[in-house]
Amino acid sequence: MDRNGRTTQDCAGAKDGDMPPRDNPTARQARLGCELRKLREQAGRTAREAAGLISTDQAKISHMEAGRIGISEERIRRLASFYACDDTTLIEALCAISREHRGQFWWDEYRGVLAPGFLNIAELEHHASHMRCLQSVTLPGLIQTPQYARALFEGVLPRLPEDEVEARVEHRMRRQAVLDREKPPKFDVIVHEAGLRMRVGGREVARGQLVRLLEAADRPDVSVRVIPFASEKFVEVTQTVLYAGGVAPQLDTVHIDAPFGGVQLDSVADLNRYRMQLDFAQRVSLAPEESRSFIHHIARDL
Repeated sequence: MDRNGRTTQDCAGAKDGDMPPRDNPTARQARLGCELRKLREQAGRTAREAAGLISTDQAKISHMEAGRIGISEERIRRLASFYACDDTTLIEALCAISREHRGQFWWDEYRGVLAPGFLNIAELEHHASHMRCLQSVTLPGLIQTPQYARALFEGVLPRLPEDEVEARVEHRMRRQAVLDREKPPKFDVIVHEAGLRMRVGGREVARGQLVRLLEAADRPDVSVRVIPFASEKFVEVTQTVLYAGGVAPQLDTVHIDAPFGGVQLDSVADLNRYRMQLDFAQRVSLAPEESRSFIHHIARDL
């Protein structure tokens, strides 16, 4: 059930297409369908041919490839064979997505409470094998303190209701559990000096946030680098970029923060573009040890 007491779990064992199409598939459900469509197109097969193989109609293939209806693991394997896909890692990853159902994960509690983008970012981080991010004027949500996160949400215009601010803060803090797992994903953070000097929430909150960042930098699976104002190499940092590696490379995803909500990109061109951006940002940033000293100096002067 979600936080409003509504049942959210899909019937995981239902036959493909038995349930009505979803109005709002999750980003991960949509990605499963997208990858199946890519495999079909790469194989030069039509939706009609795919429908004939699994004894369904062309409309349902379209719904499956849009993430609007589920597809069984058995059908994924049959289609993969039909498409001559022998990438075992990718096939197993797609089958794993097909076994997931609404209500299975903690972020489903916020369905109907927060906008879908909040659920999608939590879902993306949870399933990532590794992550890289580039931040300009704020620090990563996975490393924020409650006070810092609250100050950010209280600064949203028009003003958010207090209960939504609290829900957003709580959701953001729960996202951070991904870094506390026994085997957390490697997390590489690149932040511009501007983000370190922003006094979000006032001096004490900002100082506490920098201390939290330094603590995170001491984790074996977290790397923090700083791009100083003094850098003479320009880096495009007007957008917050999160690159999340998938279990299979084909499932890599870029999440871009935007005023109208987060956007997830997965085309080969977009993935290459943002990998290059992150690689360049890393080359012009300070090394991790230098970055720690840099952050400590700023925190001391606050």
